[in-house]
Amino acid sequence: MKKKYISIFAGLMLGLTSCVNTFLDLDPLDQRTDAIYFKKADDFKNYSASFYEQLLGWRTPYGSFSIYNYMDSSTDLAANFMASSDVGRGTIMVPLNDDRWTKCYNYIRNVNILIKKAESYPGDKAEIAQYIAEAYFFRAYNMFMLLKTFGGVPIVTTVMDTDSPELMAPRNSRYEVTDQILADLTKAIPDLPIEQSIPAEEKGRVSQWAAKAFKARVLLYEATWRKYNGTSTDFEGSKGPEKDQINEFLDEAIILSEDVINNGGYRIWNQNSNGSIPNQSSYYLFNLEDAGSNPAGLTKESNNEFILYGVYDVVLRPGNINLSHTVGQMYPSRKMIDMYLCKDGLPIEYSTLFQGYHNTGDEYKNRDYRLKNYTNQGNDITSGSVKLTTGLPGYGCSKFYSHNYPDYRREKEESANYPVLRLAEVYLNYAEACYERYGEVTNAQLDGINELRSRGGVASLTNEFIADCQSKGYEMDMLSEIRRERAVELYMEGFRFDDLKRWGIAESALNASRCGMVVGGDGYETEFMTSDGTIKKDSDGNDMYKPGTYPWGVEKVKTGEGELTCVVISSKSNHTFQKKHYLWPIPQKQIELNPNLKQNPGY
Repeated sequence: MKKKYISIFAGLMLGLTSCVNTFLDLDPLDQRTDAIYFKKADDFKNYSASFYEQLLGWRTPYGSFSIYNYMDSSTDLAANFMASSDVGRGTIMVPLNDDRWTKCYNYIRNVNILIKKAESYPGDKAEIAQYIAEAYFFRAYNMFMLLKTFGGVPIVTTVMDTDSPELMAPRNSRYEVTDQILADLTKAIPDLPIEQSIPAEEKGRVSQWAAKAFKARVLLYEATWRKYNGTSTDFEGSKGPEKDQINEFLDEAIILSEDVINNGGYRIWNQNSNGSIPNQSSYYLFNLEDAGSNPAGLTKESNNEFILYGVYDVVLRPGNINLSHTVGQMYPSRKMIDMYLCKDGLPIEYSTLFQGYHNTGDEYKNRDYRLKNYTNQGNDITSGSVKLTTGLPGYGCSKFYSHNYPDYRREKEESANYPVLRLAEVYLNYAEACYERYGEVTNAQLDGINELRSRGGVASLTNEFIADCQSKGYEMDMLSEIRRERAVELYMEGFRFDDLKRWGIAESALNASRCGMVVGGDGYETEFMTSDGTIKKDSDGNDMYKPGTYPWGVEKVKTGEGELTCVVISSKSNHTFQKKHYLWPIPQKQIELNPNLKQNPGY
């Protein structure tokens, strides 16, 4: 039984990589035993390069969990259930195995090997300090994935053998796991290079700023989880926190974020004034390849916004998935579309700039540029361009979608870098941490968010603006607006499920119906129906709306013009998300191999 268990934690063979030509060359060169390896500094360097396959990217590191599981599919912002439908609908079952468990422990074993071998390195330890630091970073990175997925898990800091007693150890609490993650990141940071000193051929390696920003992400995540969920998701017998660390975590998240913002040298990629891609920065940022990837001839080298990213190249490391073809089907929901503000900074229900839903393109007018950039490649939606005849919501998705697809890059050759962590998130983390810590945020602390709003063509968010809105009776508050910015900026980057859970609001958000366009009728005319409910026809006499293609029918939904009838993609009657679904169950196979592992509550 123990032999099977160790094989689940990791394979014993070392998958080594070559950095001879470029940091991108991540395919295994050969396999060597550690008995004849780890003698030179380059051995540690080359071995540590293999860690970068552990980063989330187009080549997902989690086996059966594809990158589309980390694109907010099935969340409240999505009218698609291509991935993660079990969590989005609350139908998670106990699996036999889970690749996130097995892969993460496999990766942890690999980094532990380097840490162990460094102890007996015959040369100057300073020669390998960076690579040891990278190992600590990636151990923390994988432990954080385990924490978010399962809560408390066994902490493994040694290279275990088939008879290691740790194989039968019980789960550590989420609080012990968090402390381990933070300790590893603390060890990693001093010996990592600053971004400015990383040579061009090694761009993509973890910098000090990346580790600090990632640590701030962990701190904010755990502080808000504890604030809004307490111990409600802890497994039976789990140790509670030894002390209240919420404010301590928020304080450090603020300090680390400020350091990255002020000293990291990163910049928001704002090319809105470029006449070749006017106001389309939020579209082209996510498909930058070489000069042919956009009308402005911009390359990846122009992007100083990504802090940590999966490195891809059309020759050396293409994405190797049908990216544009698939993301085009990651349809946003009615809720997501209505979250985007008007240019005056007001929600659509309060802004006089909002044009309503009578014609297809009306709701895009005078809105945040991100709405068009993320859903229509930065272009205007034209009247009559959409029909509700195929059961789809009526909205498309273009974030990560290649320019000129499929002509420029064939399906599996798309090779934009994948943003694991970017400056926009740091700005959002910073503002949220400030507000959660002090119950208020200064205008200066909102500067970063306002850079994002500026790129979106939206008026600034300030305390005076919120006070003025409240004086007019608008239901707006600062925390909600910070959270709104997070939702619309980081859409499809894999944050939404985690955010809803750590804020303790996943049940209400995920159990609502997922709706599409306003179909009209019942006193409201659209291109699909008259105000009295008569279905309209196009110029060829074909129906603009076919009710039979929507099994869940229609539903009245709060919109920018009051409660209106919308097509339903997935009915609330089909959603049963509960508190237990905040964490995934421990795979059954792991419990069979180690009966000391307690299952998460509710499973």
